[in-house]
Amino acid sequence: MKRLLLLPVAGLLLAACGFSTSTDNASSDDGASEGGPWSYASGDGKTYTADSTPQRIIAQGEAAAALMSYGIKPVAIYSNDPVKTNKSLKGLDLSGIEILSETFGEIDGEKAAELRPDLIVSSYWPLEKAYGGFESGVKAEAKKVAKLAPVVGPAEGDSVVEKLEGYEELAVSLGADVSDPKIAASKKTFDEAVDRFETTVAGQKGLTTLAVSPADDLLYVAVPGEASELSDFQRWGLDIIDPDSPDPGFPYWENLSWENADKYQPDVILMDDRNAETSMKIAAGQPTWTSIKAAEADAIVMWPAYWIHTYSDYAEQLDLLSDALAKADPDLT
Repeated sequence: MKRLLLLPVAGLLLAACGFSTSTDNASSDDGASEGGPWSYASGDGKTYTADSTPQRIIAQGEAAAALMSYGIKPVAIYSNDPVKTNKSLKGLDLSGIEILSETFGEIDGEKAAELRPDLIVSSYWPLEKAYGGFESGVKAEAKKVAKLAPVVGPAEGDSVVEKLEGYEELAVSLGADVSDPKIAASKKTFDEAVDRFETTVAGQKGLTTLAVSPADDLLYVAVPGEASELSDFQRWGLDIIDPDSPDPGFPYWENLSWENADKYQPDVILMDDRNAETSMKIAAGQPTWTSIKAAEADAIVMWPAYWIHTYSDYAEQLDLLSDALAKADPDLT
């Protein structure tokens, strides 16, 4: 196992901060809000520990939203897209927070180093074996930022619920008080939204869906087992078509040429909502888009793709999905 190292910053080295890692699954619940010792079982299978609780945190955009829902404000954020359009950050008070990036693959390394972070927080992507922002293909300067401090966070893929629980564990380890009534209220609203979603889906027997993301050259069909939200939707009863030929090199998707856009025929299309307006324009410009009967019937529902990191956001999106699915025609195809 590689030892975590820190690039020289103000004469400090990571070893001097008392950080270490192990591959056991020790609980992170005993992280001390009074200053230490600190530990967290992260999504990469390692447990990260320190002599004192990290205070200066740099967070990826969606991860920042998760932390801030527990009252933990990072010193800086790096985002894959403009902060003003980042769905997770909508409505949050970002005053006093340094913005290190608003473009995927880029992070201002000089600014990050000046902030002397104790910890970097982002979700872990098992297929890529990397934390968000430090995947293969990002710029070298971004990669260097990952060496400024340990990078931790729960894993993507199996369930948004599990990811939310992982962020709560991280927040507790960092000193958050999860007994706040607002947190309990958010969870209650979320539980109610799940119950409503399950009831709605159960009442739509035979309804099939397909999750997609259009691009100029290809129609990307999502593999539900590699998308946390879609995995949850399946678990809660929604029939989502599993594409049979995922891209071997990037198995989050099956890549369909537009000539083969009608390979699957769902009753409802779940549209990647990260750039929904652009995606809809791209799709509408393809002559074969309406060869999908659901597209022809405008049976299109927005899918909150990969950005949900709080109970309140998840509850809101589930209610929107329930509203839309309740109106869908299970006999369209």
